[in-house]
Amino acid sequence: MIEMHDIWKTYADGTNALRGVSVRIDRNEFVYVVGPSGAGKSTFMKLIYREEVPTKGQLSVNGFNIGKLKPRKIPYVRRNIGVIFQDFRLLPKLTIYENVAFAMEVIEAPRRVIKKRTMEVLELVGLKHKHNALPSQLSGGEQQRVSIARAIVNNPSVIVADEPTGNLDPETSAGIMNLLEEINFRGSTIIMATHNKDIVNNMRKRVIAIENGLIVRDEARGEYGYEI
Repeated sequence: MIEMHDIWKTYADGTNALRGVSVRIDRNEFVYVVGPSGAGKSTFMKLIYREEVPTKGQLSVNGFNIGKLKPRKIPYVRRNIGVIFQDFRLLPKLTIYENVAFAMEVIEAPRRVIKKRTMEVLELVGLKHKHNALPSQLSGGEQQRVSIARAIVNNPSVIVADEPTGNLDPETSAGIMNLLEEINFRGSTIIMATHNKDIVNNMRKRVIAIENGLIVRDEARGEYGYEI
């Protein structure tokens, strides 16, 4: 569960990226975060996985107070949060298997557990047969599937997806969204920032719209609401 109460985020140049944001996201929800470029969406997402820290207000993620979190506790928070990036961020010299397994090696999981779980998630994303390939040998959609496998390999309770379909064609994007729906069905909360009007309007999940650092709309079965 994620709770934000009167969250402000002010950067060194004086920019207020978020201004008094309060919101609650419950377990197993699927939430779209929408809004114009520069509205504060990325800051909103980064606060959840503790890439940024709130300047003011209270933020709780899975029971951890993010604003007062001691550095040694950060890895424990991030174990339960999977992050999917628009630009994939795969390690180019490692195989697909090694890219996914690395996320488990970081938390010092046993080798036999790593092998079993890594192959399980590669099968889930449809890439078990390519586990020895390098990222450069895959299409953009396949690389994004690898990044999803890496994000879910540790069974996180929360998935933060920042424009996961931003660099993909419509057909590939539809496949990625079906995969995220399956992951959500299996129990993970998903928070996805997107500019993709069609995906938001077709799937009808909860929509949180941010403009000028403020939540201006929060609808249970919302629409995108912006012209592209």
